[in-house]
Amino acid sequence: MFNKILIANRGEIALRVIRACREMGITSVAVHSTADADAMHVRMADESICIGPAPSSESYLNKAAIISACEITGAEAVHPGYGFLSENAAFAQALEDHGITFIGPSAEHIRIMGDKITAKETAKSLGIPVVPGSDGGVPDLESALSVAEGIGYPVIIKATAGGGGRGMKVAKSANELEIAFRTARSEAKAAFGNDEVYIEKYLQKPRHIEIQVFGDGRGKAVHLGERDCSLQRRHQKVFEEAPGPVITPAMRAKIGRICAEAVAKIAYIGAGTIEFLYEDGEFYFIEMNTRLQVEHPVTEAIFGVDLVREQIRVASGMEMSFTQDDLVINGHAIEVRINAEKIPEFAPRPGKVKVFHAPGGLGVRMDSALYGGYSIPPYYDSLIGKLIVHGRDRPEALARLNRALGELVIDGIETTIPLFHALLQDPDIQTGDYNIHWLEKWLAKQFG
Repeated sequence: MFNKILIANRGEIALRVIRACREMGITSVAVHSTADADAMHVRMADESICIGPAPSSESYLNKAAIISACEITGAEAVHPGYGFLSENAAFAQALEDHGITFIGPSAEHIRIMGDKITAKETAKSLGIPVVPGSDGGVPDLESALSVAEGIGYPVIIKATAGGGGRGMKVAKSANELEIAFRTARSEAKAAFGNDEVYIEKYLQKPRHIEIQVFGDGRGKAVHLGERDCSLQRRHQKVFEEAPGPVITPAMRAKIGRICAEAVAKIAYIGAGTIEFLYEDGEFYFIEMNTRLQVEHPVTEAIFGVDLVREQIRVASGMEMSFTQDDLVINGHAIEVRINAEKIPEFAPRPGKVKVFHAPGGLGVRMDSALYGGYSIPPYYDSLIGKLIVHGRDRPEALARLNRALGELVIDGIETTIPLFHALLQDPDIQTGDYNIHWLEKWLAKQFG
């Protein structure tokens, strides 16, 4: 087991890893930018070290600075959290080259799944169902029109090198495709430095279902059910729950087995998430995230496992502490992402938190790095907390979420808390009748 782990991240996910380290008796090292000198993860870690100025490109994305921090502090391993360098194959390789363990999959697996086309081809070869589409990048408009004609409109154009909705456009006809193709390539070039795009069939009313997998790196793997992440705005998740409201035990067992067998075949190590669009009883592969997900706490809640602890264990060479037969779903869990944003524009609103009070009680978990008097810096993501609730069933989880939101106090800044108060009153949310387009349509009706 490791003696010292450096956490190459900030905010609530850094705190999450620090807590796991503390329970395991492992010394934790926090890295921080100059803007985060007073951040909670810096206060809570056993040691801390500044790695650069406020811009993430000069601090949290600075590979050399993080490796130097490991060497200075004597950290044997790095936990990347999510975002920043968590899916950077070059970083994982650089750590390995310096004799430092990357708590995550191999650089090769990150590389394979980081390219959307290669990931889709790999998924298909492993028996994972995929969305009909191009067999690779589409080099020009003529090829795009040919592919679209073959699979039928509507189609969606996606950047091979990115995500988060950038370089992603929908076309319902050949005329729309011409504009969408050029726009997607332009956006992809600007966002990722790579203008290659591919085309897939655009599903009409799918849900976003993701399967949590975990491998030991030696050919054994399990799945931990699904999460429904369909409530999204501009491809950004805001509300996640597990298990999915429309997924039956038979569906879960089938797609879970396919995913677990797939990652076992490639000797994948650690946590990973295989994302699908789900429509009319069929699953269609979107991508695989080779890291811990923001929404991992809902899976932890229903299975009673600590995914971060398990990541650390297998990275150190230990066997997984559970088998597939050990993983039995208990109840229902929901997570809502609390952002420092102004509704309805969802514009970031950093500033000073005057009062912060986290909700409590049975089945309530608040993952946040806020505290009263903390000034949220304007340089990073606007996510400031995750409220997770767990109940015996979905109605109890919804009732518990409503109660917990009423207890949550964040004064001094604008947040997305009012959004969730409103959403919980909608009949579709109460019944689980929604898809990936539902939230944007709801917002349009509410705010015009």
